[in-house]
Amino acid sequence: MNKEILLKKFGKNVKIERVKKDLTQEQLAEIMGVSQNYVASIEGGKENMSLGKILELSKALDVDIEDLLIFK
Repeated sequence: MNKEILLKKFGKNVKIERVKKDLTQEQLAEIMGVSQNYVASIEGGKENMSLGKILELSKALDVDIEDLLIFK
């Protein structure tokens, strides 16, 4: 698996969890203290996040970090 595929799969997981929580990108961005464009970049597989930011994201979505990092 290359980096591009990994980022796209991660972004898909983020979107799935966000939609499950009935949050818009804007609402998630507000919770995280980032811009809506940043959230869109994550979901679009364009943002290479640090582990610390991934942890923040999992807390904002109230999911285990593993749920975001499992790629099927």
